Amino acid sequence: MNGKELRIVFMGTPDFAVASLKAMIDGRYNVVGVITAPDKPAGRGNQLTQSAVKKYAVENNLPLLQPEKLKNPEFIAELQSLKADLQVVVAFRMLPEVVWNMPRLGTFNLHGSLLPQYRGAAPLNWAVINGETKTGVTTFLLDQEIDTGKILFKHEIEIGENDTVGDIHDRLMDIGASLVVKTVDALADGNYTPIPQTELISDSIKHAPKIFKENCRVEWQNDVEKTRNLIRGLSPYPTAWSLLVNSENGEEIQTKIYFAEKAGNGENTGCGTIETDGTKNLLVACGNGWLNITDIQLAGKKRMKTDEFLRGFQQIGKYKFV
Repeated sequence: MNGKELRIVFMGTPDFAVASLKAMIDGRYNVVGVITAPDKPAGRGNQLTQSAVKKYAVENNLPLLQPEKLKNPEFIAELQSLKADLQVVVAFRMLPEVVWNMPRLGTFNLHGSLLPQYRGAAPLNWAVINGETKTGVTTFLLDQEIDTGKILFKHEIEIGENDTVGDIHDRLMDIGASLVVKTVDALADGNYTPIPQTELISDSIKHAPKIFKENCRVEWQNDVEKTRNLIRGLSPYPTAWSLLVNSENGEEIQTKIYFAEKAGNGENTGCGTIETDGTKNLLVACGNGWLNITDIQLAGKKRMKTDEFLRGFQQIGKYKFV
C-alpha cells in the first residue's frame, strides 16, 4: 500500500511540528484530521493565541480538533469518526492508550533525540547543555511508557562547538519532516523492522525532563565549558539568566544571556566578577576562567549585542553577576 493512500491524523503544536505536517500536505498525503492544543491566553493583553499547527491547519483548510482532555468521550468519538489508518505525533503531549492504539497501523512519534537517550520533554536543550557532540531525530511506535516504544528510523547530526539549541532545532525541524514522510511510507508498505529500545541500551540512560526557570539560572562558580554549554543549550529559549547586582546600592537587574565565548583560563577576583573595556568586551569570571558575553538582554529591554549594551549601560563597572 502507498503511504499517500493512508488516512492520516496528525497531532502537534509548535513550529517544529508544522514542518512535518507541511511535508505531508506538500507531498499530497491524505491528512484527514489535525489535533492540536486549545488556544491559550498569552502576552500583556492575555489574548487567546493559536498554536503554530492550528494556524497552518486553518490556512490549509484541514479538519481541526482542539481537545482540552484527550480522554473526553466526545473527542474520542470525533477521533474514531476520522477512521485513521495511522496517527503521526510531533511535539504534542502524552496520549492515553485509547488514542494511540486506535488506528490499525498504530501511532508513531517523532522525537528530538537519538533514542533511547534523552527521553523526555526537552531533548534538544539537554543534549547541548550536557555538551554532547551529536544528536538527531527518531521515529518510534507509541506504547505504554513515554518515549520507550520500538524504534523505526533515526537520523543523526553533529552538534558544533558554537551551535545553540535554536540552531539544532532549525536543522532538525526539516530533517525530522523528511523522516516523518519516510516513516509513513514504510509503515504503509510494511518495509520496516521495529527495534526494541532495550536492545540499544549499552550505557546509562540520560533523560531530558521539562526545563523550569530554576534550571536556567547561570551558576558562575561552574567551569567555563559547563557554563557556556548551559547558555547555548537555552538559547534562544527559554534562555539562561542571571542577576546583575550593583555593589554600591544592591540594585538587582534580571538579565538574559544568549551567547558567550570562551575568553581564556586564569585566576579571577570572584565568580561573577565583570571586566570590560567599555566598548566591545564583557568578560565574566567563572570557576576556572572567563566567558565573554556577546548577546544579552536586560529586563524590559530588547536583545542586544554587547557593544550596543555597553553604550547604553555605562555603569556596568559597578555591577557583578550573581
